[in-house]
Amino acid sequence: MIVIPQELLPADGRFGSGPAKVRAEALEYLSMRSDLLGTSHRQAPVKQLVGAVQEGLAELYRLPDGHEVVLGNGGASLFWDMAVASLIERRSSHAVFGEFTRKFATAAGKAPFLEPPLVTESAPGTVVLPTPGDADVVAWAHNETSTGAAASVRRIGEGLVLVDGTSAAGGMDVEITETDVYYFAPQKNFSSDGGLFIALVSPAALERAGRLTRGDRWTPEMLNLDVAAANSRKQQTLNTPALATLLLLEDQINWLIELGGLAAAEARCRRSTDHVHAWAGQRDWATPFVAEPAHRSPVVATVDLADEIDATRVIATLRANGIVDVDPYRALGRNQLRIGCYVSVDPEDVKALTACIDHVVERL
Repeated sequence: MIVIPQELLPADGRFGSGPAKVRAEALEYLSMRSDLLGTSHRQAPVKQLVGAVQEGLAELYRLPDGHEVVLGNGGASLFWDMAVASLIERRSSHAVFGEFTRKFATAAGKAPFLEPPLVTESAPGTVVLPTPGDADVVAWAHNETSTGAAASVRRIGEGLVLVDGTSAAGGMDVEITETDVYYFAPQKNFSSDGGLFIALVSPAALERAGRLTRGDRWTPEMLNLDVAAANSRKQQTLNTPALATLLLLEDQINWLIELGGLAAAEARCRRSTDHVHAWAGQRDWATPFVAEPAHRSPVVATVDLADEIDATRVIATLRANGIVDVDPYRALGRNQLRIGCYVSVDPEDVKALTACIDHVVERL
C-alpha cells in the first residue's frame, strides 16, 4: 500500500459530495442540545427550534415579504414528487444537464394527469436552461451535483420557476425573487443529515398549490405542499422530523451568518474549487471535466484523469490513507475524481488533498 506522508495529509479527509462534512463545533452544539432528542415535535421546545431555522434561513436568503420557509420530511427527492402533485398544473419544462435534473423531468413524465414535459438537454459537464414553451412550471438545478456544473438562476417564461438548490444552498448566493420555489435538502453545505426538505416558496407558488390540491386532483397528504406550508406556519412538520438534523441545521445557519452570509460562503467555496481546477489544468494527466470556466461549480469540482491513471486505484489509495469520498457519480461511468468543496471544508485541506493526489499518482 502507498503510504502518504503525515505532513501531506489534510487535517480532515472528508470531501464527499453528499452527505458532506459536519463541523466539529456543530457536533458539540448537538451534544449541548441533546435534551431535545427523544421529545415531541409538537411541543414548544422543538417548535422554537423549527422557528429558529425558519428565521435564520429568511435572514440568510434575504427572503422577500410573502415568501415562506416550508419544511417537510423526505428530502429533495420527495419534493420532486410534491411539485408534480402540487405545483405543475398542466405541463412542465425541464433543463436536463445531469442525473439530478433528469430525475425531476422523469417524475413529471410519469404523472398520468399531466401532459408530457418539455425537456431541453445538454451533455453532462455542460449547462442548459429550460425552453419555457407553453409550460406552467420551468425547472432546473442551480448546481448539478453529479457533474460539478452550475447554472444561472433567473426568471424564464411565464410559469412558476422551480430551482433545485440542494448542493448549491448555503454555498452559492441566489436572488430568491428570481424563483417561485428554491428547494433543497440540508446534507451538503448545510452540513446536516438528509431526509428533510426546505423550500423557499413565493406567494404565487403557495396560491397554485392551494388551488390544485383543494380541487379535484387527488393529492396524497405527504405530497401536498399546501399541507406542508400549513404545518410550517405552526413551526412543525406533517410527520416526525429528525431532531438532530434540525439542530445541526440551526448551528450551520448561524455559522454561515457569522461568516458573512451567502456571498462570503460562496467566496470560501470558490477558493477551493478554483484551486482544484487550476491544479488540474497544470497536470498532463488531469483535466477539469466542465470545460467552460463560467459553468464550473464553486462547490463541487470534477476532474477527469487520463486513461493510463486508474481513478479507482487512486480513490482506494486515498481512502486507505483516511481521505474519503472523492468518487465520481456512479451513473456517469467516468475515470474521474469528484471533490466536494462545500463551505464546511477548509480550503487548506483541499490544497493538501491535491498534494496527496500528486503523491499517489507519481507512485502508481
